[in-house]
Amino acid sequence: MPLTMKDVHRFEAARPRLQAIAYRLLGSASEAEDAVQDTFLRWQAADVERVGVPEAWLTKVLTNLCLNQLTSARARRETYVGQWLPEPLLDGDPMLGPADTAEQRESVSYAVLTLMERLSPQERAVYVLRAAFDYPHRDIAQILDITEAASQQVFHRARKHLADGRSRTPVDEAAARRIVEEFLSAATSGRTEPLVKLLTADTFSIGDGGGKVPARAGSIDGALAVARFMRGLFKPAQSKRAIIGGSPGIHATTANGGPAIVAVLDGRVVGVICLEVTAEGIVAFRNQVNPDKLRRATEVWAATDRGEPLFHAF
Repeated sequence: MPLTMKDVHRFEAARPRLQAIAYRLLGSASEAEDAVQDTFLRWQAADVERVGVPEAWLTKVLTNLCLNQLTSARARRETYVGQWLPEPLLDGDPMLGPADTAEQRESVSYAVLTLMERLSPQERAVYVLRAAFDYPHRDIAQILDITEAASQQVFHRARKHLADGRSRTPVDEAAARRIVEEFLSAATSGRTEPLVKLLTADTFSIGDGGGKVPARAGSIDGALAVARFMRGLFKPAQSKRAIIGGSPGIHATTANGGPAIVAVLDGRVVGVICLEVTAEGIVAFRNQVNPDKLRRATEVWAATDRGEPLFHAF
């Protein structure tokens, strides 16, 4: 039976929540959109008059589609060129979803999205549904076809895995932004020493170019090595301008709820550096330059006046 307009509107009302769930599960905006569209196709084919609770039905279908996607994604990422990082979402993107509680904000942070790659698909699903969307374990059990007790156990295990990877206390947004601005000032000074002072001793930098844009294949570790790399990254060079076609404007902004540096060239986002800032200093730089993972960032960037860049790189 074809969907009525009421049925379509019912799905569209759920779309933002479904997209936010799918993004947290998959770490990819484009894959999240595909999963939500596949959910709509199943909604379209279902006998919706017999669906008792549409929200629960849609969440179950979407979650299981994402679990299948995660299983196949693991195999694909084994052959991915270089380091795989999630797709960053800029401030104002509705796919970021709810941000009312600390757990909701943390669940979509770039650091936690990266750490969630260590979790099994089931652990990731339970963690996202419980921490980010406050589903009771009873409902999660029904969505995943497990017992309520199993859902509780999986959640505690997932949260422990994530906590083991995050041993420092983050600073507030205002303090983080000040550190980012200090970092940019130091990075463009041409000197290494001011940069080292802003970093923790065990800081690291990783980048994702997807084989399409040059990016270091492995992690750069330690304050001195990262400071030298960052100093070189912002050092003017004709070869860099040739690679991306010009000199991008550099903005300090927010991505995934945390401090970020965005490089924009002719209205197109060409790079997002997500910084993990703690009370001890900057502990990590996660650099996304794969153009396939910056399309949505470009769309969101274009929808709002972001002002003039702090400076132009290269």
